[in-house]
Amino acid sequence: MTTIGEALIDLLEAHGVDTVFGIPGVHTIELYRGLARSNIRHVTPRHEQGAGFMADGYARASGRPGVAFVITGPGLTNTITAMAQARADSVPMLVISGVNAQPTLGKGLGYLHELPDQRGMMEKVALSSRRVTEAAELPGAIARAFEMFATRRPGPVHIEVPLDAMGKPADGLKPLPKRAAAPAPGERALAEARPLVSATKRPLILAGGGARRAEAELRALAEKLDAPVVTTANGRGLMHGHGLGVPASPSLKAVRSLMADADLVIAVGTEFGPTDYDMYGDGGFMLPKSLIRIDIDEMQLGRRPAAVSILADAGAALARLGADVGEARQAGGAARAKTARERAWAEIGPAMQAQVRAVEAIRDALPGAIIVGDSTQPVYAANLYYDHDRPGGWFNAATGYGALGFGPPAAIGAALAVPDAPVVCLSGDGGFQFTLPELGAALDANAPVIFVVWNNRGYREIETSMLDAGVEPVGVSPVPPDFLLIAQAYGLQAERLRDVGALGSALKKARSTGKPCLIEITVE
Repeated sequence: MTTIGEALIDLLEAHGVDTVFGIPGVHTIELYRGLARSNIRHVTPRHEQGAGFMADGYARASGRPGVAFVITGPGLTNTITAMAQARADSVPMLVISGVNAQPTLGKGLGYLHELPDQRGMMEKVALSSRRVTEAAELPGAIARAFEMFATRRPGPVHIEVPLDAMGKPADGLKPLPKRAAAPAPGERALAEARPLVSATKRPLILAGGGARRAEAELRALAEKLDAPVVTTANGRGLMHGHGLGVPASPSLKAVRSLMADADLVIAVGTEFGPTDYDMYGDGGFMLPKSLIRIDIDEMQLGRRPAAVSILADAGAALARLGADVGEARQAGGAARAKTARERAWAEIGPAMQAQVRAVEAIRDALPGAIIVGDSTQPVYAANLYYDHDRPGGWFNAATGYGALGFGPPAAIGAALAVPDAPVVCLSGDGGFQFTLPELGAALDANAPVIFVVWNNRGYREIETSMLDAGVEPVGVSPVPPDFLLIAQAYGLQAERLRDVGALGSALKKARSTGKPCLIEITVE
């Protein structure tokens, strides 16, 4: 007999899942019966938040949904932070949990891991939460999750299976066929966009995270229009080294000036969130008047006014717009982009420039690397200005939801998703301590992440903000441990640097080991 728990694993395999991140418990044992006989790899984090962040990093690096298995109650509540980060950054994540036996739900009888309303809690964070109680419901629940990932702005989806349902018979279940694809650009919207594109003399493109898998289409349209392309933090890696690329934050005055000068802005896969467009909270960002917006999510399009809104996959919409342009034109794009880059670089100032150069040292030492960041000073600086060399290869939790501790587990997920790429986790000493035990998970999974710890002995960004606000700093100097001793305790090679100039050679040495390693940079 095949049980619901076992059939769930079969269906995940049928949908292409090859890795699951989770910590088993008494409330998920029946799910692990199916995992043990499957071809799905199971990775054990040291905390369920780590499971969620690993699934996030796996999804961002691969483009495929990341999957987490967690227990009822505390396992799921521990995962909420990671789910909220995934929702903010449009990351496809499937979280599967148990829940107490159905006759006990909502009665407050004090059962192990009991919550008043677990699914109700999940509905506030996940795109959807569904309870599966009968075998016949399972194929539809799984298919619906993957359909949501493919056809709309992705995010976390939750499925729970009660303890008294996991062992029910589920013989003969088959995956449902794919019933939908990403929306194609509508002819009416394209017709409305056509005259704006034809008439533009100073076009500009804004490319967010939703465009990171449409590099070829974006480049083709930009070159035909001769349009500078501004990339948000989640869009970095697009247009690398290109004369039309502007890898700088729209929060900078130089970039805002470029946007204000444009007579047409095409925004693709960006929500215009304040952490990208108004991170200083000065209210200086103004939505362009002549704006074409491309987004896969109808609700997202409805949140900001635009002259034309195109509901579509980024690549498909960019390709159709490019086909309408015809012959390439001259619009002074390269000169405008160069001016914006130079002014933006000068605007961030010497201190941040030095931090950006540290990130560039990682890129240059390990070409094509995936750099996974936490909320730390070099990451903040690079989000303002940094040109990465791999589309989708620069991501962090310093935008959107902004969860500390994201970097180490997300980097592990990325390394397992793309095993041929170098993966570097760039974290501060404060944020690294949030998920420090995941060093053990990297070792277990043989994930060759290079953990780079920027150790300035505290939360220096917060301390600076307190001082700027006239507040005496409190609570911003937690004493860091000896990271080298901790790494060595886990059996990891570790090195301490006092000169950022030595980072490149240290990275190459760490990469050559093929194992997880740690490099600490002490900052005065």
